[in-house]
Amino acid sequence: MLTEKYLNPFTDFGFKKLFGEEPNKELLMDFLNELLREQEGEIRNLTFLRNEHLGSTDIDRKAIFDLYCENERGEKFIVELQKTKQKFFKDRTVYYSTFPIREQAERGDWDFELKAVYTIAILDFVFDEDMDEPEKYRYDVKLTDIGNNKVFYDKLTFIYLEMPKFNKEVDELSNRFEKWLYVLRNLNKLERIPDKIRERIFERLFEVAEIARFTPEQLHSYEDSLKYYRDLNNSMDTAREEGREEGREERDVEIVLRLNEKGFSITEISDMTGLTEERIKAILSKDKN
Repeated sequence: MLTEKYLNPFTDFGFKKLFGEEPNKELLMDFLNELLREQEGEIRNLTFLRNEHLGSTDIDRKAIFDLYCENERGEKFIVELQKTKQKFFKDRTVYYSTFPIREQAERGDWDFELKAVYTIAILDFVFDEDMDEPEKYRYDVKLTDIGNNKVFYDKLTFIYLEMPKFNKEVDELSNRFEKWLYVLRNLNKLERIPDKIRERIFERLFEVAEIARFTPEQLHSYEDSLKYYRDLNNSMDTAREEGREEGREERDVEIVLRLNEKGFSITEISDMTGLTEERIKAILSKDKN
């Protein structure tokens, strides 16, 4: 039985309910404007694009973005929610950025001019290499010359938001972007919209997020998504705790076996751990013998 008044944005259902539905498109547009206004200017319109890619190989066809959209200038935005650590997640975001780049290729006489591509990753974890910077939760990455630290190419941008590091209380929020991060971090813990963030866009978000407004079908889908999220976190936390004193090989085996026991598929385990499907199959096969 659900006890929260508002949905958890870090569930698949919750994230797409808030940001991935046409009637709620203004929420995503406002969030992106607050995130990117300094470098992007005002986004006045967004169009949701197909988030599955029918590439030339089986690997290409496995690339499915959480959200994929385009603004009125033809610039592309990939928005990814990542719930648990993945060994090669940065590699994955770079790989994903190649799809909107390749899509711009024109037949015939083309001068190779590209529209900007933005990949935004909202993370429910902290990269191991960032643990020593507890106050830094936003990373803006571009192609930069390492000699003078100047941006060499400004049409390819990766933004990583390490949400566990954002711990400001509502009275400490100083701008609209921080209000967005506070809502994403705390939405399912709140009983009402705080007065400090009582603006029209957030009132709309709280309305969309109110579980009591869901249809029976939506409620069932959300409960399934919430169970998946909790099982995933519990399994990963337990496996890491039990494997803390063991080597990497033993830890990988423990995590794979525990996730398999919870019913996660080989593809899902691969996405969560960064291990290849072949490696996971080998671990499971050895465990049966």
